[in-house]
Amino acid sequence: MGKLRVMIMGITRMPTSGLYQLMSWMSPSYPVGSYTYSHGVEYAVEAGLVLGADDLVLWLKDILQFGGARTDVILLVEAYRAFQGKDKSAIVEIAELGYATRSTREFELETTAQGRAFVDVTQKVAPSSSLEMLLREWDGPIVYPIAVAAVAADNEIALVDVLTAYLHSFVSNIVSAAVRIIPLGQTDGQKSIGALEEVTSVQVQEALSLTIDDIGTATLMMDWCSSQHETQYTRLFRS
Repeated sequence: MGKLRVMIMGITRMPTSGLYQLMSWMSPSYPVGSYTYSHGVEYAVEAGLVLGADDLVLWLKDILQFGGARTDVILLVEAYRAFQGKDKSAIVEIAELGYATRSTREFELETTAQGRAFVDVTQKVAPSSSLEMLLREWDGPIVYPIAVAAVAADNEIALVDVLTAYLHSFVSNIVSAAVRIIPLGQTDGQKSIGALEEVTSVQVQEALSLTIDDIGTATLMMDWCSSQHETQYTRLFRS
């Protein structure tokens, strides 16, 4: 049945190979350095804005609904469709826009460093024709969600699955940082991830119907924390 979805006992399932690859790409063990970033949460903790699990969940909800995570999934959807259609001009436009939409230097570092690392390791492990096309057509920095979109499109993994895995990974990385910074217990960390399931699901469904014209953020406090983190005296994370 190739890469088509199959029906087993009435349940639609992703082909095992696609699921396996997606889990590998979004795993903390995939060497993109995601564990070194806190997305500004490190300074938010120092400033007394995030003091526990409840604060963390509210903070992450805002990022998912109004911040960088929302921008990422819109870019991912648009890039995925452009890669599927081999639309080189659209791919360049999305790559340029993805880089231009970062509101602070550290957010730019976070997404481009991970994007570069993702491209490097993926091309060595499982070369992607879409990544090769992206590298030929665009000579600027590659943001993380666009790199993920390229390999997902090549492997025909359903967008809803890619977006869900991407946002789960995003949330999990920040929660992992918060567990170390606040500090937060491992159980509270997992509860925080669980509490964000519904908003994540909503954002995935919304992203499927949005376009690059819908990109925009309204998370000024996150941007401020990111800017302050750049000069924070003692810090564990790069953002």
